[in-house]
Amino acid sequence: MILHIDMDAFFASVEQLDHPELKGKALVVGGDSGRGVVAAASYEARRYGVHSAMPMFKAKQRCPRLVIVSPRRHRYSEVSRSVMAILSRYSPLVEQVSIDEAYLDAAGCGRLHGSPHDMACAIKTDMRDQVNLTCSIGIAPLKFLAKIASDMQKPDGLTIIGREAVSGVIAALPVEKVPGVGRLAHRQLREMGLATLGDVRKTGRSVLVDRLGKFGHRLVDLAHGKDEATVTPHSPTKSISTERTLSSDTRDCERLKQHLLAQSQEVGRQLRRQRFLARTITLKLKDTDFKQTTRSVTLDRPIQSSETIYRTAEALLASRSLGKSVRLIGVGASALIADTTPQQICLFPEIEKKESGWEKIDRAVDRIAQRFGHSAIHRGSLTPPDDLSMD
Repeated sequence: MILHIDMDAFFASVEQLDHPELKGKALVVGGDSGRGVVAAASYEARRYGVHSAMPMFKAKQRCPRLVIVSPRRHRYSEVSRSVMAILSRYSPLVEQVSIDEAYLDAAGCGRLHGSPHDMACAIKTDMRDQVNLTCSIGIAPLKFLAKIASDMQKPDGLTIIGREAVSGVIAALPVEKVPGVGRLAHRQLREMGLATLGDVRKTGRSVLVDRLGKFGHRLVDLAHGKDEATVTPHSPTKSISTERTLSSDTRDCERLKQHLLAQSQEVGRQLRRQRFLARTITLKLKDTDFKQTTRSVTLDRPIQSSETIYRTAEALLASRSLGKSVRLIGVGASALIADTTPQQICLFPEIEKKESGWEKIDRAVDRIAQRFGHSAIHRGSLTPPDDLSMD
C-alpha cells in the first residue's frame, strides 16, 4: 500500500501558525499587485470560492475582507524539511514531489509501525505535535489512487481505498480528477463522451491514443487498474528555474534585463546551494497574447556563476525580436552535473579566471545573505522588485 501525504493549505497554514492573530481569518498567500495570483488559500478563504492560481483581483472581489500575505519561501522550505524528516522515520521509501506533499511506500514497515492505517494515524499525530500543522493522507495500492484519496476528505482527512474497492472507485472516477488530465485533455475526453475512467475502460486503446497521443496509453492503463509508477526516493534534480509575471506588459528591454538579473542571481544561488553546475541556460517569455517561447543555449563549460547566467540570458533576449509586449519572463538552468565532477582543462585560461572570480564573489554574497538575509546585500543595479508577483 502507498500513502500520499498532502499538507493542508500549507503556505497559508504556516502563516497562521507563525501569526496566531491570523487564525480563523480568510487568508491568502501571494502577490498583491495587479497581476498577482493566489499561491495558497486558507480554508476560511476557500468558503468564498477563493482558490490557488486565482488572480488576486478576483479573490478580493469574492472576499472583500481577504488578508493577503507575501510569500516567505525560505520559511516554507524550513517547515517542509521538518515534515519530510517525520516521514523518513516511517519508511526508507519516501518520494517528495513538492514542497508540501510526498508519497510513502508502506511495504515492509508493518512490524515497526503496524498497518498502513495505523501508520497514517501516527504520522498525523506527529505532524500536529511536532510542526503544529495538519495533513490529509490517502492510502491505496496504486500510486495515482493514493493521491486522489488524499483529496477526498480535506482538511485533516484520512481515506483508504482497499484492493477490493479499486475497480469500483476507478470506474466511477471523473476523468478530470486523474493526475495529468489538464483542461485540454479534459475537453477532448468530454467531446468523446468520456466522463469517467469507467467510460475510458470501454473505449478502444487506439481511439484514445489517436486523440491524446502517448498519454492515451497511460489513461487506458489507469482505467484498467494498472499503474507501474513506484515510490522513488531522491529523484535527481533535472533543472532549476524561476519566472515572474510582470505587473504590466512591457517591451522595455532595460526593464526586462533588470528582471533577468534578479532571476539569474536566484538561479545561480540555487545551483551553488545544491552544488550543481549547469551546461544549458534557457530564457522563457510569454507575450501579451499568452504565447510562450523559449530559447536555450548550451555552454562550452558547465557553470554556476550568476553573472554568466545573466550574460547568457541577456544575449538570448537580445537575439529575439520583441514584436509584442512581454507579460512573463523566466530563466532556467539545466543539463546539471555535480560541482565535484572533474572538468576538462579550459583552452582559454583568461575566461576561466574571469568566471572563477565571479563565482568567488557569488559565494561571498551567498554567505552574507545566509547570515543576514537576502535583503542585506544585492547588486547595485537592482532595486527591490515591488512591481513583480510570484507565479
